[in-house]
Amino acid sequence: QLQLVESGGGLVQPGGSLRLSCAASGFTLDRYAIGWFRQAPGKEREGVSCISISGGRRDYTDSVKGRFTISRDNAKNTVYLQMASLKPEDTAVYYCAVVRTPPVLCPMRRTSYNTWGQGTQVTVSS
Repeated sequence: QLQLVESGGGLVQPGGSLRLSCAASGFTLDRYAIGWFRQAPGKEREGVSCISISGGRRDYTDSVKGRFTISRDNAKNTVYLQMASLKPEDTAVYYCAVVRTPPVLCPMRRTSYNTWGQGTQVTVSS
């Protein structure tokens, strides 16, 4: 059974940092592009970042560029999203998702992905 489990969310003050993890079980991540998405209350789920199978391509939505960093550790079957300089508008449930793609591709569209984790809450507030 393919399963993704996110962790690392929590409550952090503005300007703080968090590292989210996405661990896979039942399959190996090295054959998948991985995306991080987030959904705030009353809003649609949006793409935050993605990383290609090769790791050579990494994309970010404009609002997180320079603050968030995506990485993958295939040996640990885990993907990370390092988040720094957090803002209240980053508050959302964060999800990871995977899709089989050519090694250099990295989709940011939610509809491209077919396997999702259950999400982890990130709250940025003083």
